[in-house]
Amino acid sequence: MNFRDFLKENIVRLDGGMGTLLQAQGLMPGELPERWNLTHPEAIINIHKNYYAAGSHVVNTNTFGANILKFSAEELESIVKAAVENAKTARAQSTHPEAKWVALDIGPTGRMLAPYGDLDFEDAVSIFAETVKLGVKYGADLIFIETMNDSYETKAALLAAKENSALPVFVSNAYGEDGKLMTGASPEAMCALLEGMGGDAI
Repeated sequence: MNFRDFLKENIVRLDGGMGTLLQAQGLMPGELPERWNLTHPEAIINIHKNYYAAGSHVVNTNTFGANILKFSAEELESIVKAAVENAKTARAQSTHPEAKWVALDIGPTGRMLAPYGDLDFEDAVSIFAETVKLGVKYGADLIFIETMNDSYETKAALLAAKENSALPVFVSNAYGEDGKLMTGASPEAMCALLEGMGGDAI
């Protein structure tokens, strides 16, 4: 079934946390969880399977921090490839009757964009584009840009997704107690921006 058609007619259930579950299984402080796609694939597959069993329509690959700033190009490709394959394996093994999809998970770069930090907008787009291209190459069904607290970085990630794929894109932001992003944007402003840029769900 086409995911965009499903989205129009159904309430779509996503999965939950990944990092906290990996910590419970032994992920050490400072250890990059994305490497577990390669070193502990059975643990990742099991987490995905449990989310599918709980009724998730979409599971997010274990790629929240997978970008070219943290990994070499070669390792990044291996990580994204394994992450998508782990999620697909979980989907194939799942007996839950719900429709199931795999989302390429994209989180913040870990760097602040100018003028608040030293990362240029164009460079941020290029960083996200590398991960997006790999997600497309290895067969993700959609892209989930999540937990962004910088309006510029959110825009950079969505632009990279739209320029380098035809996949549906979900976007989520993390707002402070004042109801605004760290960079000051309100939910209303972000919805207007992201809807205008073609986000499928915000």
